Amino acid sequence: MNQTLCGSYKKVIQRRAHERVSAEIPVKFYCCNTDYSGVINNISESGMFISTKEMHFPFDSKIELIIPFEERLLRVPVRVIRITKSDNTFNGLGVEVIEGHHDYLRLVTVIKSSLYS
Repeated sequence: MNQTLCGSYKKVIQRRAHERVSAEIPVKFYCCNTDYSGVINNISESGMFISTKEMHFPFDSKIELIIPFEERLLRVPVRVIRITKSDNTFNGLGVEVIEGHHDYLRLVTVIKSSLYS
């Protein structure tokens, strides 16, 4: 598996507007007076899926993700569009990037280009 400053990843083939790639990128976010951390499991130009240990907040939340990239922290505004649950615990969320975030798109481009090099 490939390794970079932003984590590890591999290609995932799906029929979507933007191709998703599998990833293992650490992420942090703050919601409802609580700090959360998780791992980005897959990523595309329009969004990502994040696994967490446990979460407590509304389905329609807008949050800001903190993602390490190239020795700095990206702050990416997102909208939660899906929450997953396992054993009565909310443990993952699908998010959509709210606005065209240049540095986030660069992160996705770096990940995808490394898959084809």
